[in-house]
Amino acid sequence: MDRMTSLAIFTSAVEEGSIAAAARRHKITPAMAGRHIDSLEQALKARLLQRTTRRLHVTDVGRVYYQRSRRILEEFEEARREAGELQASPQGSLKIAAPASFAALHLGGPVARYMRDYPGVRVEAIVSDRYADLVQEGIDLAIRIGRLPDSSLVARHIGICRMVMCASPSYLSRVGMPKTPRELRTRLRLAFSEAVSPGDWTLRDSRGRAHVIDGPCQLLANSMQLLLAVALEGGGIAFGPSFIFGDALLRGTLVRVLPSYSAADLGIHTIVPSSRYLSTKVRYLIDRLAMEFGENPPWDQWRKARGSV
Repeated sequence: MDRMTSLAIFTSAVEEGSIAAAARRHKITPAMAGRHIDSLEQALKARLLQRTTRRLHVTDVGRVYYQRSRRILEEFEEARREAGELQASPQGSLKIAAPASFAALHLGGPVARYMRDYPGVRVEAIVSDRYADLVQEGIDLAIRIGRLPDSSLVARHIGICRMVMCASPSYLSRVGMPKTPRELRTRLRLAFSEAVSPGDWTLRDSRGRAHVIDGPCQLLANSMQLLLAVALEGGGIAFGPSFIFGDALLRGTLVRVLPSYSAADLGIHTIVPSSRYLSTKVRYLIDRLAMEFGENPPWDQWRKARGSV
């Protein structure tokens, strides 16, 4: 007997609670379904199901074998589906979610190139800094930046962005360039209010020692682009991700403050509700984002231009 068919009938019997119900699911007779399960038990030399006229009982061996069988069948189905999808171009609707500032500054190019290559896909973008519920809102793919909470969602790391501290040349010429983290307490600080600890900036020196700069900030804002605009106008020292400040650092309209100190990098991930039955339209977009953001992200060009590490 075909072993994959036998596995499918066995798992159906466990899930349905009876061999007769499993037979109906697979459109075969109960006797044939029983023979498939008998063939598995004979091959394993172990009882998987205890059968009576009233109920079906799964043995300890059967429960373990069911879990393995379920995974084997899912992987077999996914391999079959992927083989078929490789013959077809992505098409249909694709709903994505991304943080507002990141989407506005960096998602336009990859999405435009994706739509050019796959004109059969209609893209809907939800641009917001809130954490959308992918399952409830029918979102196929979300981009999230920073530490990910534990969840049943499936994540793929597609890049990083560095946290940088910067200010305009005009501001620094007016107040002087800080030489130590302690001096930042006497400067005007611009902070993102949605950060876990908005006013607490942690830097590490070349020896790995932590330096925490805390206390009130001159400006708290829930918009990174507002912090960028204020910093460009000489309003103080801003702290945030390089995908916000990278272009200004490249042009020299902002300069790094305390460049010999570093802060923890932020991971950039794509999130999908499940890796099972991941469609080509989603997979191809994830692959494009990983390619464009992974090794040489556009927001870090200033590092090469200025010889940063």
